[in-house]
Amino acid sequence: MENVKVIIWGLGAMGGGIADMLLKKKGVDIVGVAGRGAKIGKSMYDYIKTPKGDRPDVIIGAPEDVIKPGAADIVMLCTDSFTKEAFPRMKFIMEQGINCITSAEEMAYPQAQNPELAAELDKIAKENGVSLLGTGINPGLIMDLLVLIWTGCMEDVEHIVSRRVNSLSPFGPAVMSEQGIGITKEEFYLRKEGKGSGHLSGHVGFAESIAMIADGIGWEVDKFTQDMEPIVTDVDRKSPYGFAAAGNNAGVAMKAWGYNKDGECIIEMDHPQQIEPEQVGVQTGDYVIIKGTPNVNMVNSPEIDGGIGTIAMCANMIPQVINANPGLHTMLTLPVPRAIMGDMRDRIDPEKKIVK
Repeated sequence: MENVKVIIWGLGAMGGGIADMLLKKKGVDIVGVAGRGAKIGKSMYDYIKTPKGDRPDVIIGAPEDVIKPGAADIVMLCTDSFTKEAFPRMKFIMEQGINCITSAEEMAYPQAQNPELAAELDKIAKENGVSLLGTGINPGLIMDLLVLIWTGCMEDVEHIVSRRVNSLSPFGPAVMSEQGIGITKEEFYLRKEGKGSGHLSGHVGFAESIAMIADGIGWEVDKFTQDMEPIVTDVDRKSPYGFAAAGNNAGVAMKAWGYNKDGECIIEMDHPQQIEPEQVGVQTGDYVIIKGTPNVNMVNSPEIDGGIGTIAMCANMIPQVINANPGLHTMLTLPVPRAIMGDMRDRIDPEKKIVK
Protein backbone atom coordinates (compact mmCIF):
# COMPACT_ATOMS: atom_id res chain seq x y z
CA MET A 1 0.00 0.00 0.00
CA GLU A 2 1.19 3.51 -0.79
CA ASN A 3 1.82 5.91 2.06
CA VAL A 4 -1.16 7.78 3.45
CA LYS A 5 -1.25 11.10 1.61
CA VAL A 6 -2.14 14.27 3.53
CA ILE A 7 -2.82 17.87 2.51
CA ILE A 8 -2.72 20.60 5.16
CA TRP A 9 -4.91 23.69 4.69
CA GLY A 10 -3.68 26.47 6.95
CA LEU A 11 -0.05 26.45 8.09
CA GLY A 12 -0.35 28.43 11.32
CA ALA A 13 0.43 27.19 14.81
CA MET A 14 -1.80 24.12 14.55
CA GLY A 15 -1.31 23.30 10.87
CA GLY A 16 2.43 23.75 11.13
CA GLY A 17 2.50 21.58 14.24
CA ILE A 18 0.58 18.83 12.45
CA ALA A 19 3.12 19.00 9.62
CA ASP A 20 6.01 18.64 12.10
CA MET A 21 4.35 15.66 13.78
CA LEU A 22 3.48 13.85 10.56
CA LEU A 23 7.03 14.22 9.28
CA LYS A 24 8.16 12.08 12.24
CA LYS A 25 5.72 9.26 11.42
CA LYS A 26 6.09 6.23 9.17
CA GLY A 27 3.79 5.48 6.28
CA VAL A 28 2.51 9.03 5.71
CA ASP A 29 3.44 11.79 3.25
CA ILE A 30 2.50 15.45 3.19
CA VAL A 31 1.73 15.92 -0.51
CA GLY A 32 0.42 19.49 -0.43
CA VAL A 33 -0.18 22.62 1.62
CA ALA A 34 -2.93 25.12 0.88
CA GLY A 35 -2.48 28.69 1.99
CA ARG A 36 -3.01 32.28 0.99
CA GLY A 37 -1.28 35.62 0.57
CA ALA A 38 2.49 35.84 0.87
CA LYS A 39 2.85 32.14 1.73
CA ILE A 40 1.79 31.00 -1.73
CA GLY A 41 4.79 29.89 -3.75
CA LYS A 42 6.95 29.47 -0.65
CA SER A 43 8.22 26.20 0.79
CA MET A 44 6.32 24.53 3.62
CA TYR A 45 9.68 24.20 5.37
CA ASP A 46 9.92 27.99 5.64
CA TYR A 47 7.02 27.93 8.12
CA ILE A 48 7.58 24.81 10.26
CA LYS A 49 10.23 23.67 12.72
CA THR A 50 11.40 20.59 10.84
CA PRO A 51 14.30 21.20 8.41
CA LYS A 52 13.78 20.06 4.84
CA GLY A 53 16.90 17.90 4.73
CA ASP A 54 16.74 15.52 1.79
CA ARG A 55 12.95 15.43 1.69
CA PRO A 56 11.16 16.55 -1.48
CA ASP A 57 9.99 20.13 -1.21
CA VAL A 58 6.32 20.98 -0.66
CA ILE A 59 5.32 24.31 -2.18
CA ILE A 60 2.34 26.15 -0.70
CA GLY A 61 -0.42 26.77 -3.22
CA ALA A 62 -3.93 28.17 -3.46
CA PRO A 63 -6.57 25.68 -2.23
CA GLU A 64 -8.09 25.18 -5.67
CA ASP A 65 -4.66 24.33 -7.07
CA VAL A 66 -3.71 21.89 -4.31
CA ILE A 67 -6.95 20.17 -3.31
CA LYS A 68 -8.09 18.19 -6.32
CA PRO A 69 -9.77 14.80 -6.82
CA GLY A 70 -7.30 11.99 -6.07
CA ALA A 71 -4.66 14.36 -4.67
CA ALA A 72 -4.75 12.98 -1.12
CA ASP A 73 -6.47 10.63 1.27
CA ILE A 74 -7.29 13.38 3.73
CA VAL A 75 -7.11 17.16 4.22
CA MET A 76 -6.27 18.64 7.62
CA LEU A 77 -8.23 21.91 7.80
CA CYS A 78 -6.75 24.35 10.33
CA THR A 79 -8.24 27.72 9.44
CA ASP A 80 -11.32 28.44 11.56
CA SER A 81 -13.01 27.99 14.94
CA PHE A 82 -16.65 28.23 13.86
CA THR A 83 -18.78 25.84 11.81
CA LYS A 84 -20.33 28.58 9.66
CA GLU A 85 -16.93 29.96 8.69
CA ALA A 86 -15.41 26.55 8.02
CA PHE A 87 -18.44 25.25 6.13
CA PRO A 88 -17.48 26.39 2.60
CA ARG A 89 -13.97 25.01 2.98
CA MET A 90 -15.19 21.65 4.26
CA LYS A 91 -17.76 21.50 1.47
CA PHE A 92 -15.06 22.19 -1.12
CA ILE A 93 -12.76 19.50 0.29
CA MET A 94 -15.46 16.84 0.37
CA GLU A 95 -16.70 17.69 -3.11
CA GLN A 96 -13.23 16.79 -4.35
CA GLY A 97 -13.81 13.31 -2.91
CA ILE A 98 -11.32 13.72 -0.04
CA ASN A 99 -11.79 13.02 3.68
CA CYS A 100 -11.35 15.90 6.12
CA ILE A 101 -10.32 16.49 9.72
CA THR A 102 -10.80 20.04 11.01
CA SER A 103 -9.55 21.67 14.19
CA ALA A 104 -12.54 24.06 14.20
CA GLU A 105 -13.80 23.89 17.78
CA GLU A 106 -17.53 24.02 16.96
CA MET A 107 -17.07 21.11 14.58
CA ALA A 108 -16.31 18.80 17.53
CA TYR A 109 -20.10 18.50 17.91
CA PRO A 110 -21.77 20.80 15.36
CA GLN A 111 -25.20 19.35 16.15
CA ALA A 112 -25.16 21.45 19.34
CA GLN A 113 -25.48 24.89 17.74
CA ASN A 114 -25.69 24.31 14.00
CA PRO A 115 -27.95 21.28 13.47
CA GLU A 116 -28.95 22.32 9.94
CA LEU A 117 -25.33 22.79 8.84
CA ALA A 118 -24.41 19.51 10.54
CA ALA A 119 -27.12 17.72 8.55
CA GLU A 120 -25.93 19.39 5.34
CA LEU A 121 -22.31 18.41 5.99
CA ASP A 122 -23.38 14.84 6.66
CA LYS A 123 -25.30 14.82 3.37
CA ILE A 124 -22.35 16.23 1.41
CA ALA A 125 -19.97 13.71 2.95
CA LYS A 126 -22.21 10.77 2.09
CA GLU A 127 -22.86 12.00 -1.43
CA ASN A 128 -19.11 12.13 -2.03
CA GLY A 129 -18.22 8.92 -0.19
CA VAL A 130 -15.98 10.60 2.39
CA SER A 131 -15.80 11.21 6.13
CA LEU A 132 -15.55 14.43 8.14
CA LEU A 133 -14.45 14.93 11.75
CA GLY A 134 -13.85 17.93 13.97
CA THR A 135 -11.54 17.31 16.91
CA GLY A 136 -8.83 18.70 19.15
CA ILE A 137 -7.74 18.72 22.75
CA ASN A 138 -10.77 20.73 23.88
CA PRO A 139 -13.41 20.24 22.69
CA GLY A 140 -12.72 16.74 21.45
CA LEU A 141 -11.01 15.08 24.39
CA ILE A 142 -10.31 16.66 27.77
CA MET A 143 -13.64 18.24 28.77
CA ASP A 144 -15.97 15.84 26.96
CA LEU A 145 -14.69 12.50 25.65
CA LEU A 146 -12.56 11.96 28.76
CA VAL A 147 -15.62 12.64 30.92
CA LEU A 148 -17.65 10.10 28.95
CA ILE A 149 -14.93 7.47 29.27
CA TRP A 150 -14.97 7.85 33.06
CA THR A 151 -18.75 7.37 33.15
CA GLY A 152 -18.16 3.96 31.56
CA CYS A 153 -17.26 2.58 35.00
CA MET A 154 -20.34 4.03 36.68
CA GLU A 155 -23.74 2.56 37.47
CA ASP A 156 -25.43 5.96 37.62
CA VAL A 157 -24.45 9.62 37.17
CA GLU A 158 -25.92 12.53 39.14
CA HIS A 159 -23.73 15.55 38.43
CA ILE A 160 -20.63 16.32 36.35
CA VAL A 161 -17.93 18.97 36.76
CA SER A 162 -15.35 19.24 33.97
CA ARG A 163 -12.53 21.65 34.77
CA ARG A 164 -9.51 22.66 32.73
CA VAL A 165 -6.97 25.20 33.96
CA ASN A 166 -4.68 25.78 31.05
CA SER A 167 -2.14 27.90 29.24
CA LEU A 168 -3.00 29.65 25.99
CA SER A 169 0.66 30.23 25.13
CA PRO A 170 0.98 27.48 22.45
CA PHE A 171 -1.88 28.84 20.34
CA GLY A 172 -1.72 31.19 17.39
CA PRO A 173 -2.96 34.69 16.52
CA ALA A 174 -6.58 33.62 15.91
CA VAL A 175 -6.93 32.28 19.45
CA MET A 176 -5.15 35.33 20.90
CA SER A 177 -7.72 37.54 19.18
CA GLU A 178 -10.68 35.40 20.25
CA GLN A 179 -9.50 35.59 23.88
CA GLY A 180 -8.85 39.34 23.80
CA ILE A 181 -5.24 38.90 24.86
CA GLY A 182 -3.64 42.28 25.52
CA ILE A 183 -6.79 44.41 25.56
CA THR A 184 -7.82 46.55 28.53
CA LYS A 185 -10.36 45.40 31.11
CA GLU A 186 -12.73 48.11 29.90
CA GLU A 187 -12.43 46.96 26.29
CA PHE A 188 -13.02 43.37 27.42
CA TYR A 189 -16.39 44.25 28.89
CA LEU A 190 -17.32 46.34 25.86
CA ARG A 191 -16.56 43.42 23.57
CA LYS A 192 -18.38 41.04 25.89
CA GLU A 193 -21.49 43.19 25.43
CA GLY A 194 -20.95 43.34 21.66
CA LYS A 195 -20.01 47.02 21.74
CA GLY A 196 -16.24 46.90 21.40
CA SER A 197 -14.00 47.15 18.35
CA GLY A 198 -13.43 43.42 17.96
CA HIS A 199 -14.98 40.00 18.47
CA LEU A 200 -14.52 38.27 21.82
CA SER A 201 -15.45 34.62 21.82
CA GLY A 202 -13.35 33.31 24.67
CA HIS A 203 -13.29 29.53 24.72
CA VAL A 204 -15.19 28.05 21.79
CA GLY A 205 -16.74 24.66 22.51
CA PHE A 206 -18.71 24.63 25.77
CA ALA A 207 -22.03 24.07 24.03
CA GLU A 208 -20.45 21.29 21.99
CA SER A 209 -18.86 19.57 25.00
CA ILE A 210 -22.04 19.69 27.09
CA ALA A 211 -24.14 18.38 24.20
CA MET A 212 -21.65 15.58 23.51
CA ILE A 213 -21.65 14.51 27.16
CA ALA A 214 -25.43 14.68 27.47
CA ASP A 215 -26.08 12.79 24.25
CA GLY A 216 -23.39 10.27 25.13
CA ILE A 217 -25.02 9.19 28.40
CA GLY A 218 -28.64 9.85 27.48
CA TRP A 219 -29.32 13.05 29.39
CA GLU A 220 -31.51 15.84 28.05
CA VAL A 221 -30.14 19.35 28.51
CA ASP A 222 -33.03 21.78 28.43
CA LYS A 223 -31.00 24.96 28.98
CA PHE A 224 -27.40 26.01 28.34
CA THR A 225 -25.70 29.15 29.67
CA GLN A 226 -22.13 30.43 29.81
CA ASP A 227 -20.24 33.45 31.07
CA MET A 228 -16.75 34.92 30.91
CA GLU A 229 -14.62 37.26 33.00
CA PRO A 230 -11.21 38.79 32.20
CA ILE A 231 -8.01 37.55 33.80
CA VAL A 232 -6.08 40.79 34.36
CA THR A 233 -2.33 40.42 34.74
CA ASP A 234 -0.16 42.23 37.29
CA VAL A 235 2.99 41.69 35.22
CA ASP A 236 3.90 41.85 31.55
CA ARG A 237 3.39 38.47 29.87
CA LYS A 238 4.60 37.43 26.44
CA SER A 239 3.84 34.20 24.55
CA PRO A 240 4.91 33.26 21.01
CA TYR A 241 1.74 34.79 19.54
CA GLY A 242 0.44 37.13 22.23
CA PHE A 243 1.41 39.90 24.64
CA ALA A 244 -0.39 41.34 27.66
CA ALA A 245 1.04 44.34 29.49
CA ALA A 246 0.52 44.66 33.23
CA GLY A 247 -3.03 45.84 33.89
CA ASN A 248 -4.41 44.34 30.68
CA ASN A 249 -6.16 41.09 29.83
CA ALA A 250 -4.03 37.92 29.83
CA GLY A 251 -6.87 35.43 29.45
CA VAL A 252 -10.46 34.51 30.09
CA ALA A 253 -12.09 32.73 33.03
CA MET A 254 -15.06 30.93 31.51
CA LYS A 255 -17.85 28.85 32.95
CA ALA A 256 -20.82 27.06 31.43
CA TRP A 257 -23.80 25.19 32.80
CA GLY A 258 -26.22 22.62 31.42
CA TYR A 259 -29.64 22.27 33.07
CA ASN A 260 -32.27 19.56 32.85
CA LYS A 261 -36.00 20.20 32.36
CA ASP A 262 -36.45 20.57 36.12
CA GLY A 263 -33.98 23.48 36.19
CA GLU A 264 -31.30 21.44 37.91
CA CYS A 265 -27.68 22.05 36.88
CA ILE A 266 -26.35 18.64 35.86
CA ILE A 267 -23.18 19.58 33.94
CA GLU A 268 -20.68 22.31 34.89
CA MET A 269 -17.75 23.53 32.82
CA ASP A 270 -14.99 25.56 34.49
CA HIS A 271 -12.21 26.78 32.23
CA PRO A 272 -9.80 29.58 33.22
CA GLN A 273 -7.17 29.96 30.50
CA GLN A 274 -4.40 32.50 30.04
CA ILE A 275 -1.00 33.06 28.50
CA GLU A 276 2.05 32.22 30.65
CA PRO A 277 0.11 31.22 33.82
CA GLU A 278 3.31 29.96 35.46
CA GLN A 279 4.58 33.56 35.63
CA VAL A 280 1.98 34.30 38.30
CA GLY A 281 2.07 30.97 40.11
CA VAL A 282 -1.03 29.41 38.56
CA GLN A 283 -0.87 25.60 38.51
CA THR A 284 -2.50 24.18 35.40
CA GLY A 285 -4.43 20.93 35.39
CA ASP A 286 -7.33 18.85 34.07
CA TYR A 287 -10.06 17.61 36.38
CA VAL A 288 -13.10 15.34 36.03
CA ILE A 289 -15.37 15.29 39.08
CA ILE A 290 -18.46 13.11 38.78
CA LYS A 291 -21.02 12.47 41.50
CA GLY A 292 -22.67 9.08 41.17
CA THR A 293 -22.02 5.40 41.79
CA PRO A 294 -19.09 5.21 42.16
CA ASN A 295 -17.85 8.80 42.43
CA VAL A 296 -15.03 9.89 40.09
CA ASN A 297 -12.34 12.43 41.00
CA MET A 298 -9.67 12.52 38.31
CA VAL A 299 -6.78 14.98 38.55
CA ASN A 300 -4.03 15.45 35.98
CA SER A 301 -1.63 18.27 36.78
CA PRO A 302 -0.03 20.04 35.06
CA GLU A 303 -2.47 20.21 32.16
CA ILE A 304 -2.09 18.35 28.90
CA ASP A 305 -0.45 20.97 26.70
CA GLY A 306 -3.16 22.41 24.47
CA GLY A 307 -0.94 22.89 21.45
CA ILE A 308 0.63 19.45 21.19
CA GLY A 309 -2.65 17.95 22.41
CA THR A 310 -4.68 19.42 19.53
CA ILE A 311 -1.98 18.58 17.01
CA ALA A 312 -1.78 14.98 18.19
CA MET A 313 -5.55 14.50 18.33
CA CYS A 314 -5.91 15.65 14.72
CA ALA A 315 -2.98 13.57 13.44
CA ASN A 316 -3.81 10.45 15.43
CA MET A 317 -7.41 10.36 14.20
CA ILE A 318 -6.36 10.13 10.53
CA PRO A 319 -6.74 6.32 10.30
CA GLN A 320 -10.12 6.33 12.06
CA VAL A 321 -11.49 8.94 9.66
CA ILE A 322 -10.16 7.22 6.54
CA ASN A 323 -11.59 3.88 7.69
CA ALA A 324 -14.97 5.30 8.71
CA ASN A 325 -18.20 4.94 6.79
CA PRO A 326 -19.00 8.12 4.83
CA GLY A 327 -20.64 10.94 6.76
CA LEU A 328 -20.15 13.51 9.49
CA HIS A 329 -18.53 11.99 12.55
CA THR A 330 -17.77 13.04 16.12
CA MET A 331 -15.56 11.53 18.78
CA LEU A 332 -18.65 9.55 19.86
CA THR A 333 -18.94 7.71 16.55
CA LEU A 334 -15.33 6.69 15.88
CA PRO A 335 -12.89 4.34 17.66
CA VAL A 336 -11.06 6.03 20.52
CA PRO A 337 -7.93 8.05 19.76
CA ARG A 338 -4.56 6.46 20.36
CA ALA A 339 -0.97 7.37 19.50
CA ILE A 340 0.47 6.08 16.21
CA MET A 341 3.83 4.57 17.13
CA GLY A 342 4.16 2.21 14.17
CA ASP A 343 3.51 2.52 10.45
CA MET A 344 0.29 4.45 9.79
CA ARG A 345 -0.48 2.20 6.83
CA ASP A 346 -0.98 -0.70 9.24
CA ARG A 347 -4.03 1.15 10.62
CA ILE A 348 -5.65 1.76 7.21
CA ASP A 349 -8.29 -0.41 5.55
CA PRO A 350 -6.95 -0.75 1.96
CA GLU A 351 -10.49 -0.63 0.59
CA LYS A 352 -11.05 2.81 2.16
CA LYS A 353 -7.83 4.41 0.99
CA ILE A 354 -8.42 7.07 -1.69
CA VAL A 355 -4.94 7.27 -3.20
CA LYS A 356 -3.92 3.68 -3.98
